[in-house]
Amino acid sequence: MNKKQFSICFMSFFFLFFFSLINFFMMIYFIMNNMNLFMEWEMISFNSMNIVMSILLDWMSLLFMMFVSLISSSVIYYSQSYMKSELNLNRFIMLVLLFFSSMILLIISPNIISIFLGWDGLGLVSYCLVIYYQNIKSFNAGMLTALSNRIGDVCILMVISWMMNYGSWNYIFYLNFMNNDFSMKIISIMIILSAMTKSAQIPFSSWLPAAMAAPTPVSALVHSSTLVTAGVYLLIRFNSLMIDSLFLKLLLLLSGLTMFMSGISANYEFDLKKIIALSTLSQLGLMMSILSMGLPDLAFFHLLTHAMFKALLFMCAGVIIHMMNDNQDIRLMGGISMYIPLTSLCLNISNLALCGIPFLAGFYSKDLILEMVLMSNLNLMIFYLYYFSTGLTMFYTIRLLLYLMVNDYNLLTIYNLYDEDYVMLKSMFMLLFMSIITGSFLSWMIFNYPYMIYLPLNLKLMVIYVSLIGVFLGWLVSNMKIYSVNKFLMSYKLSLFMSTMWFMPNLSTYGLNYYFLNFGQNMLKNLDLGWYELYSSQGMFKIIKNYSIFNSYIQMNNLKIYLFSFILWMLFLILMLMINMN
Repeated sequence: MNKKQFSICFMSFFFLFFFSLINFFMMIYFIMNNMNLFMEWEMISFNSMNIVMSILLDWMSLLFMMFVSLISSSVIYYSQSYMKSELNLNRFIMLVLLFFSSMILLIISPNIISIFLGWDGLGLVSYCLVIYYQNIKSFNAGMLTALSNRIGDVCILMVISWMMNYGSWNYIFYLNFMNNDFSMKIISIMIILSAMTKSAQIPFSSWLPAAMAAPTPVSALVHSSTLVTAGVYLLIRFNSLMIDSLFLKLLLLLSGLTMFMSGISANYEFDLKKIIALSTLSQLGLMMSILSMGLPDLAFFHLLTHAMFKALLFMCAGVIIHMMNDNQDIRLMGGISMYIPLTSLCLNISNLALCGIPFLAGFYSKDLILEMVLMSNLNLMIFYLYYFSTGLTMFYTIRLLLYLMVNDYNLLTIYNLYDEDYVMLKSMFMLLFMSIITGSFLSWMIFNYPYMIYLPLNLKLMVIYVSLIGVFLGWLVSNMKIYSVNKFLMSYKLSLFMSTMWFMPNLSTYGLNYYFLNFGQNMLKNLDLGWYELYSSQGMFKIIKNYSIFNSYIQMNNLKIYLFSFILWMLFLILMLMINMN
């Protein structure tokens, strides 16, 4: 890395870290004084037409901006070392900063058009980052990501057109008093659909593990606090619009199935980054399901706590992949805690926070969410989906830890195993500190009222029961003891079904993308470049061209034409004479 690249990295890190501190202090001030700040900047005024940029600052947007900028700063600092052999490091830093800017625009917008600018900016820059390594796998993953997210973009465009009915695109003014309006029902359906595509709920789940083709620092940013959480944040903002909507009940079912499906698939997966991506998918399902039950503050709480330990988890995975000579298969790892103890410490704490071990960040949000689920009047299926998914989280986490650290030494080489990359460790320790304190720090800051949860003892201890069963099953699977227990569980067809996310990539690639694109190509070939051309522009062109050629041929004073026309006239006269004589 040359001096110019280092200075750009350091300046970007310093700016983002300073920006996160400013947001933190502003958020404290806004909460203590119960303030909201709505600003409008009139950019163009022409006759009766105004183009206005609106900004909404409240405790929620400021707190989220603080988290996004803190994670972005640690990712850029981490990239100094992780991407030091990259020739175009400046381009990478610029893309990360563009990504950050798009997310900030989405967070502070009370206006659906400026939300769309941030939303589409996220989609475009994420495509550029996913195809960053420019090989066939990256191109395919980038195309799947872009096309899956286009569905959500189209829904936002339809919301923009529907909001013409109200005379303004500042949706923040309409949420509380137009719940029974038909247009608002259409808008709420479109918003839910767009949030499902961006947050990768069933049936749009397959793009999220495919996006692991991006560099690991990008994965740490994308899958913790920016791209995948944009849909959740949008639904939190629009939540008052969607009370008692039938579509929310469908969202509850689909997000519960997403949690369950991703938890099972993570237990069949051997790619380190994909296991972490599937755990992100599971947590997104948890956020969306608690949102669809009408508890946006809990969803926001879990979104923030999850962002910290998930970014840390990806960074630890990046260090391990680097040291394993770019190998991502967990079957070829083992006993790494002997060689890289500090990275192993960060990985263990972030994994335990993900599991909801008491007094780490994940515990405060997950435990509260599960107890609120028990308090609500849901059916047995949703209850089972929640608790099975919680057990599966423990299952794949313990399996991963045993494969990486406890199981026998199984490495290809230990030549690269050293724990002295202090640039990466500093950025990881910053997030490690936040992963430990974030839960308790946010739990007394966000909720200005206590949740009263009254449950029987067995239901209160249900989370612990399920977690212990998950730990036991993870230990069995990582030691290969379960394979001899039941051959049905390990049959080839069932394993294929479970490990390929219930055939979701095939459905997305062939069902959603391939056939539609093929249909579009046929339409283009047969209609746009075929019949439409023949009967409109090309057809007219050929007729006029033939007439022009004949006309110019006549005007050439050619003797043959005169003789031919003279003979025709004579024949015509003879014919007329014969008719008159008769």
